[in-house]
Amino acid sequence: MADEKVFDLFVIGGGINGAGIARDASGRGLSVALAEAGDLGGATSSASTKLFHGGLRYLEFFEFGLVKSALKEREVLLKAMPHISWPMRFVLPYAPDMRFDSDTPTSRLLRMTMPWIEKGRRPAWLVRLGLFLYDNLGGREILPGTKTLDLTKAAEGKPLKDRFKMAYEYSDAWVEDSRLVMLNARDAEARGAKILTRCAVKEATRDGDTWRIETEKGTYRAKALVNAGGPWVADILTGVMRQNSQHNIRLVRGSHIVTKRLYDHEKCYFFQGTDGRIIFAIPYEQDFTLIGTTDAEHTDADTKPAITDEERDYLCTFASEYFEQPVTADDVVWTYSGVRPLYDDGASSATAATRDYVLALDDNGPPVLSVFGGKITTYRKLAEQALAKMGLGEAWTAGVALPGGDFKVAEVGSLTSKLEADYPFLDEKWAGRLIRAYGTEAWDVLGEAKSADDIGPDFGATLTGAELKWMMAREYAVAGDDALWRRTKLGLRLDPDQRVAVDTWMKEQTA
Repeated sequence: MADEKVFDLFVIGGGINGAGIARDASGRGLSVALAEAGDLGGATSSASTKLFHGGLRYLEFFEFGLVKSALKEREVLLKAMPHISWPMRFVLPYAPDMRFDSDTPTSRLLRMTMPWIEKGRRPAWLVRLGLFLYDNLGGREILPGTKTLDLTKAAEGKPLKDRFKMAYEYSDAWVEDSRLVMLNARDAEARGAKILTRCAVKEATRDGDTWRIETEKGTYRAKALVNAGGPWVADILTGVMRQNSQHNIRLVRGSHIVTKRLYDHEKCYFFQGTDGRIIFAIPYEQDFTLIGTTDAEHTDADTKPAITDEERDYLCTFASEYFEQPVTADDVVWTYSGVRPLYDDGASSATAATRDYVLALDDNGPPVLSVFGGKITTYRKLAEQALAKMGLGEAWTAGVALPGGDFKVAEVGSLTSKLEADYPFLDEKWAGRLIRAYGTEAWDVLGEAKSADDIGPDFGATLTGAELKWMMAREYAVAGDDALWRRTKLGLRLDPDQRVAVDTWMKEQTA
């Protein structure tokens, strides 16, 4: 049944931008409702490369403002969520004979001002200049700066081909993207927001000085509306709201492969391709390596994104240009794809399309703000700017921890040891996984348990009934996919029968 009250703000879309805006608005004292057609973060926001990063390659497109904003945000975000985000070092191998078929603004400038540099070359000084800017544009407190590695001696050179003698090592950060969305929604709810999941918005119309929003769970009214529909932002404008738009969205599919672990250390590789693109190879879930991403045009937001054989082979071939041991399709254990809703700036290719965002405000009557584009690293700033554009309250989120994140970045190890000591049936790996997922709320998940029997049933891979109950009661999970592929990635470790058992058990709890 719908709520009779008139909300200050109604948010359509439960991805990272929608959840971030709902949290920020709730903390400003506004009454907020958010409706998401599926699971929170169930589309684009759970299919990222899982990085808080400034976007090193965007410097070649002269996107200095975007990079600076993202770099400033990295450490703000790290401090607010040290359980689901952590510093990571990136290794960028370099060889003098590397060539790139690139037509970026930087490449064109080089050809005009330094014609003696062969087309497709990125001289070492240019790479180092880019990293100098990357180190200094946004300021750093936690993350160390760039250094040079001798790959003939360093452990980071061991998995690579012999042609790579040196590399640059710089800093960015990891983030558990779908948990980030959920924690923003939880914090919004704790501050008074109404979170409606599995609740599609069917129609939104101006009705006097309010919006009338028809959903699958009833009718709501709000003084202002935010359209944070991600890939569906344009469809919501023209279909749900029956509005015209001067702004266009460009749908770009990004696909990733997950392989068996390809190397022993914990650093990420940044690989540059001969086609002007880059990919990452990242340690993933302790026993795997994540490789991505592709950039492919995607024509229909309603078509579920899935990696093609060509994209899979492209990533394998790309990585094999660097790794001594070739990466093949047989190494792939899982894939995922997402559609990035990039603002259409008329770029000639998906790779060149801007990753910046546009906030379009229509205040011809009760206001509606539509979010075009964006990237996960700048979601908090986007929320601040969206609410500022609408004239709603004062910013407050910088430095405020998300649920479970009330500890320092350097305290993860000590918290893991304390959890293991408080619950002796845990081993270090199990305790570490719980801290990385729940932070200081890991104690709430385990409660008064004295033995593993107290948190059963055991579904395998350290997943228990107690943890699933927490996800269902506190994290909006209702089905196996929510728990195994978004709240955690334990689906990688369970066999098909175990995954079915999780889904069946969860459904039984609500029957």
